Amino acid sequence: MSNLRSDKPFTLAGRTFQSRLLVGTGKYRDLEETRLAIEASGAEIVTVAVRRTNIGQNPGEPNLLDVLPPDRYTILPNTAGCYDAVEAVRTCRLARELLDGHNLVKLEVLADQKTLFPNVIETIKAAEVLVKDGFDVMVYTSDDPIIARQLAEIGCIAVMPLAGLIGTGLGICNPYNLQIILEESKVPVLVDAGVGTASDATIAMEMGCEAVLMNSAIANAQQPIMMAEAMKHAIVAGRLAYLAGRMPKKLYASASSPLDGLIK
Repeated sequence: MSNLRSDKPFTLAGRTFQSRLLVGTGKYRDLEETRLAIEASGAEIVTVAVRRTNIGQNPGEPNLLDVLPPDRYTILPNTAGCYDAVEAVRTCRLARELLDGHNLVKLEVLADQKTLFPNVIETIKAAEVLVKDGFDVMVYTSDDPIIARQLAEIGCIAVMPLAGLIGTGLGICNPYNLQIILEESKVPVLVDAGVGTASDATIAMEMGCEAVLMNSAIANAQQPIMMAEAMKHAIVAGRLAYLAGRMPKKLYASASSPLDGLIK
């Protein structure tokens, strides 16, 4: 009985969320498709690339917040497109100003444009500054368990290791590293990057991740709104399977019906 898992709320920065699916807002055809897909996903947290998306810094241009209002969604500004700590910190401070003191941010500092792999040295530098500056930092990182541990020790409220390179849709490429991070982490672990379809999201949840963040898997699907709904169900199914506990794997067959009492 001691191996039974009990569910616990998904909590970030003192707030509890019902959905464990976090979604991005880029790559859609237009703001209307963005709105419909995010509604279909059931997500409560939406992440926004401050350097690429207008959330008020460009008056007179279409504003994402008009279709995804902050009184309905928790806006998670991110530092996509930043390649050093200074840029990332500046971007987070801009987001806080635009969102009236909003402290929840997603930190990502990239190493290069080809792989979009995290630059962990610059990420750690930025995390140290942002935490001291009062931000609630969710951090995109490599699948290195030691780096994940260090980021949590700095004070990041969640670590978000990649499962595959951003936008590739390759799925969970590193399950063993992720498992170590999950076993050791004292803060929520969210898979960020690599998810391509619903089964990938389910696998991440079955491993024990608190949640999954995705963008390309939905926005680049042939039917994004339908895929968004599929992801909503995939997250729920994966969480339930994790809590239920899968059957042990066996090399040989085992009859579904017992032989005891068989009529001869």
